[in-house]
Amino acid sequence: MRLNTKGRYAVMAMADLAKHGKDTKHGKDKSIPMSEISDRQRISLSYLEQLFVKLRRAGLAKSMRGPGGGYALAKSSGDILISEIMIAVGEPFKITRCQGEDNSEGCLDGGNCITHDLWSSLGGHIESFLEQVTLQDVLDNTIVTPVITQAEDAPATDYVKDYLNSSKQAG
Repeated sequence: MRLNTKGRYAVMAMADLAKHGKDTKHGKDKSIPMSEISDRQRISLSYLEQLFVKLRRAGLAKSMRGPGGGYALAKSSGDILISEIMIAVGEPFKITRCQGEDNSEGCLDGGNCITHDLWSSLGGHIESFLEQVTLQDVLDNTIVTPVITQAEDAPATDYVKDYLNSSKQAG
């Protein structure tokens, strides 16, 4: 899967907003001008504007007008899932090349390619992972990588089995 700039930049911008949008003196949210996010994250201002329209519509960011206006988080960074940000800006978790909204048109002439289930399953794992990570997890660098274990009777190469066994012994 190749994450396109829409999803990556939206997460970067929201993380920036969460990090710089707290007034530590008064404990309130403060608005951050988009130009500051643009400068810090090196994302074009016009592209950010497009993303924030979608983030605002999804209820993840709120705009504040007037002097010192800008954007703030619409809810706590601990309540915003990375998957919500990705969905808000239209970033798909799908990594198959199937056509149609529900993959109904398949990969090849209406049918699925030979590796369809592999890529479909991986997309599901990515989505499931991002549904467990909050914006606050990103800021605190407390993202826990899920452990995927190999069932004893499932086929695997000797290399994978050796790696899994050495990981068990080391942990």
